[in-house]
Amino acid sequence: MSRRVVIIGAGFGGIGAAIELRAHGYTDVTILDAASGIGGTWLANTYPGAACDVPSHLYSYSYAQRRSWSRLCSPQPEILDYLRQVAREHSVDHLVRPDTRVSAVRWDDEAHVWHVETDAGTYTADAVVMATGQLAQPSIPSIPGIDDFAGHAFHSAGWDHAHDLTGRRVAVIGTGASAVQFVPEIAPVVGKLSVFQRTGNWFLPRKNMRYPKPAQALLKVPGVQRLRRWGLKRLYLESLTASIRHPRTVGPVLRLKSQIFMRHQLRDPEVRRKVWPDYTFGCKRVLFSSYWLPALQRDNVEVVTDSIERIEPDGVRTVDGTLHRVDTIIWGTGFKATSFMFPMEVHGRDGASLRDVWADGPHAHLGMTVPGFPNLFVMYGPNTNTSGGSIIVYLESQARYVRTALQEADRRGAAAAEVRPEVEAASDAEVQSKFSGTAWLACDSWYRDATGRIITNWPGYMHEYEKATEAIDPSEYVWLRHP
Repeated sequence: MSRRVVIIGAGFGGIGAAIELRAHGYTDVTILDAASGIGGTWLANTYPGAACDVPSHLYSYSYAQRRSWSRLCSPQPEILDYLRQVAREHSVDHLVRPDTRVSAVRWDDEAHVWHVETDAGTYTADAVVMATGQLAQPSIPSIPGIDDFAGHAFHSAGWDHAHDLTGRRVAVIGTGASAVQFVPEIAPVVGKLSVFQRTGNWFLPRKNMRYPKPAQALLKVPGVQRLRRWGLKRLYLESLTASIRHPRTVGPVLRLKSQIFMRHQLRDPEVRRKVWPDYTFGCKRVLFSSYWLPALQRDNVEVVTDSIERIEPDGVRTVDGTLHRVDTIIWGTGFKATSFMFPMEVHGRDGASLRDVWADGPHAHLGMTVPGFPNLFVMYGPNTNTSGGSIIVYLESQARYVRTALQEADRRGAAAAEVRPEVEAASDAEVQSKFSGTAWLACDSWYRDATGRIITNWPGYMHEYEKATEAIDPSEYVWLRHP
């Protein structure tokens, strides 16, 4: 088909969208990415121990299943290799334009097309798919003196593999999902490790050992893979979502499991006191690791819970006046999840800026479409993150939705689809109302913006989102005529 589609981002979302569109006849597809190639977050994050915390049989496309995963939750190299293989198998790898940074996306009111401005020139598109994700931009806090540090510093998403940590005095600032994976890897190697923590985490066990040969053989039996995937999806992962949605009934069951596990691992009473979470189970991201808590109790590791006052040339000074002397700082402070595609400039009809439209917080119908921005589709957009599931499920649903939108426009002979303002407003209100009474509202977290509004997570289950996005509802959109 002749519609020109530009996809921004070559991670799971962008590759999945390209596969879906090409499979249904949309051949003029271009994928732009600022990185050197396919992979998205799995290309950027190469820190020691990097792996997915969602089982690989679900953290993969439903139409491209593998029975050869080495572990329940695969390590980064395996995931990256899988995504590259799938792109090749579905002949979309050649659509990627690497090392191409998008600076602006502008709607042309007269021609009814998008102009995508990059450092390699401008692309014209009938539709734009924003597949930049929520975990693309590393976040480093603004701490006084940060530029005064005389040692070496880097973020976990830009790991410096040339910097040998052997015997060094290292500060890890942040105790989120990335730090939980790399700290146990580097703790036996460094001379002294100071882990700076703002709040403790709730943990559930995950040893993630290699599959034994009998298990690998069983997975190759016809039907076993499908049954396993269904069980992981509907029974295992959705149980975590249920515990968050129902903090007074289901929540205590998983919390008790977490408490027993953590109590068993935390033999040191002082470390236990420091890292034990003081908030409702599920309010922040629940982490999976059987190695983090033991690593914190090593003789060469200290957990620092005093707030950081400033960074000095030879270390980190906390508010109690202590200078923690280090020669390396590793930022394990996560990503700017609520920034979405920004600082990219996005201008829709009549020059409206998406930054201005989202001034009071990002919002979109089903996390994908915004009034005033025709044929602009956001993947992994507002309120489509999952606290207890696989984001691949959401991305597949979104790719299908985008495809049905373009097909409906073709059927109508329309130039573009634009969601009605009243539809988007009602959709956003409904999503926000579903957070009432859940654990998500019980504390502050990176799920929320400055106003406290939850803008990253979907408040329901995976299957609910799949059903809501099965196909576009034409009545929810205005169909723009060709000029």
